Amino acid sequence: MNKLLKLTFVSTLAGAMATSCSSSKIEYPTAPTDETVTDDYFGTVVADPYRPLENDTAPTTLEWVKAENAVTENYLSQIPFRGKIKERLTQLNNYKKTGLPSKHKDGKYYFYENNGLQNQSVLYRTDSLNGKPEVFLDPNTLSDDGTVALNGMSFSNNGKYAAYIISRSGSDWNEIYVMDAKTGKLLDDHIEWAKFTGADWEGDGFYYSSYPRPEKGKEFSNANENHQIYYHKIGTPQSSDRLVYEDKAHPLHFHSAYVPESEDWMFVIGGGEGVGSSIMVKNLKKGGDWVVMEPSQDYNHSIMDVVNGKAYILTNWGAPKNRLMVADLTNPARANWKEIIPEGDGVMTAMQFAGDKMIVTYEKDAAEHAYVYEPSGKLVREIEFPTYGTVGISSDKDNNEVYYALTSFISPSARYSYNMATGESTLIGQAEINGVNMDDYVTEQVFYPSADGTKIPMFITYKKGLEKNGKNPVYLYGYGGFNVSLTPTFSANRMLWLENGGIYAQANLRGGSEYGEEWHTAGTKQNKLNVFNDFISAAEYMINEGWTSPDYLTIEGGSNGGLLVGATVNMRPDLFKVAIPRVGVMDMMRYHLFTIGWNWASDYGTSADSKEMADYLLAYSPIHNIKNDGTPYPAILVTTADHDDRVVPAHSFKYAAALQAANTGDAPKLIRIDSKAGHGGGKPTAKVIDEYTDLYSFIYENLGIDPTK
Repeated sequence: MNKLLKLTFVSTLAGAMATSCSSSKIEYPTAPTDETVTDDYFGTVVADPYRPLENDTAPTTLEWVKAENAVTENYLSQIPFRGKIKERLTQLNNYKKTGLPSKHKDGKYYFYENNGLQNQSVLYRTDSLNGKPEVFLDPNTLSDDGTVALNGMSFSNNGKYAAYIISRSGSDWNEIYVMDAKTGKLLDDHIEWAKFTGADWEGDGFYYSSYPRPEKGKEFSNANENHQIYYHKIGTPQSSDRLVYEDKAHPLHFHSAYVPESEDWMFVIGGGEGVGSSIMVKNLKKGGDWVVMEPSQDYNHSIMDVVNGKAYILTNWGAPKNRLMVADLTNPARANWKEIIPEGDGVMTAMQFAGDKMIVTYEKDAAEHAYVYEPSGKLVREIEFPTYGTVGISSDKDNNEVYYALTSFISPSARYSYNMATGESTLIGQAEINGVNMDDYVTEQVFYPSADGTKIPMFITYKKGLEKNGKNPVYLYGYGGFNVSLTPTFSANRMLWLENGGIYAQANLRGGSEYGEEWHTAGTKQNKLNVFNDFISAAEYMINEGWTSPDYLTIEGGSNGGLLVGATVNMRPDLFKVAIPRVGVMDMMRYHLFTIGWNWASDYGTSADSKEMADYLLAYSPIHNIKNDGTPYPAILVTTADHDDRVVPAHSFKYAAALQAANTGDAPKLIRIDSKAGHGGGKPTAKVIDEYTDLYSFIYENLGIDPTK
């Protein structure tokens, strides 16, 4: 359960005052400020009065956080239907969620399952698909409140060990533990301060990536530098781990290890500076120096598998929508790679072996498709899906067993077995929510024009029979960045919105990967304005087509999507009634100075790059462009968390303080600061339900709608 302050309100909390709902003017806490703080960006002096809020452990910041949470909780507690919303969300989330089976070297099948309201999914194993499963690892036993999440599991190729990776309270910091794979007994091995890592096995040990131990008290805010790769031998302390790779000349680069099952090669994948990745390789059997396969980070390269000394690589080198190539590791430089499957109409996103065939996944108009190929690159057939969807596939080159899961906006995960010989799919399991008939809902895809005429795809989901009367509540979601594609996925929480007559609209903005690298770069750096215009145009489309009006329009986005919401509200506050910027990047002048913020420069550019780049960032940075002239803003609920070490909470702190101090009308400007939570990954079910209870309560209250009637 979240740790927000409850109804009891202490009047001494940093000047916070009791509030009522939106019918009364809210008295906001006074934020700590320093009016003398300024920065000079190539001759442009920019004030930063809320700089003290960047110190998230300072007593004044902690008191402000308490006061803000008290104001927010007091507001939300007076919404009469808040309890009913939580009750319904709990019902909607209480259904069994079963993952795909994966057959391991020990002949057993492993899969994840959540019985409904468990905070974390449990890893099971069974001797056969119809056999009785046993618990292999239950992450719910690792903490009392479900805030320890299982981030990864890696089995040694000799079948002796299983390394599992956890995070605590939503942080990006990882710890690695090791179990005896046969007995499930926990061993003494324990790795700390790992980050952005897996566990890649060689013999009785594994490679992992970590940073030097951070300064005490600054674990979640200081910049991360000097990513290193170590080898850990089972049965030895972390202090004895062998340093395998580091690059002191480039302290801001990421370094990830990849070792195929054959354990004869080791790859180091580098990133963090460009839009793509560098690759080096070393022969583990023969030794020798690292050999450079790709020196730059100018292209996206992903090693899909290694077979008989040949690496299969998905790359956008010479192919903005990606192609599949193969590299002979005896002569692995990029110039010597051979093309197997050329670039096509859709964006190639993945390849995996299934027995003696390959399964290749594509995105076409933001929905996923899968095809079977011969290793030569000859197409065999498409795997037919019944609807717009997102697919996950489980297969192995050592056998012909293939399983896939398909989900869409109006369908929880459906699991199928796939016959590679006949092309037949057989349903083996379908998640169902009691009391919800998915046939009552429909999804359509539209293509609307942005400000420059570019056609942008958008999915619109709603209850059948809904009329275009201009008064339908719309929940518009977007992201638009970092090559992230928004494909159709299911959310039980979203069903509350849909069953109450709401429309869910998901716009596929530029900056993502929906149409390849050109679509991505069209939303980066000094093209970032395209993303905001795409989102604004989505709202205008929904209004112009008669779906809704500004009085019924809510926008939401998280992380880079939080930036999207903050920027578009500043640009067009008249278009929206409610805005929810979640864990957003709100200070574009200083984002690169915290944790891994520097890694976002390939998409954003930084204020240190040039005067032109600094001026461009300053012109849309959410904190720096809040209107202060009485222009009415929508109701805004900012969300962040105390353990968010990806987009540090200082972004949201400073943005909320600036909003509350500005003259933007009487609609509430609140911030919800969660405890023992991070950027969103691994969040326990209880916290997810609490958060969506507050989001929906805030939205419906400010739309003037009672969803329980």
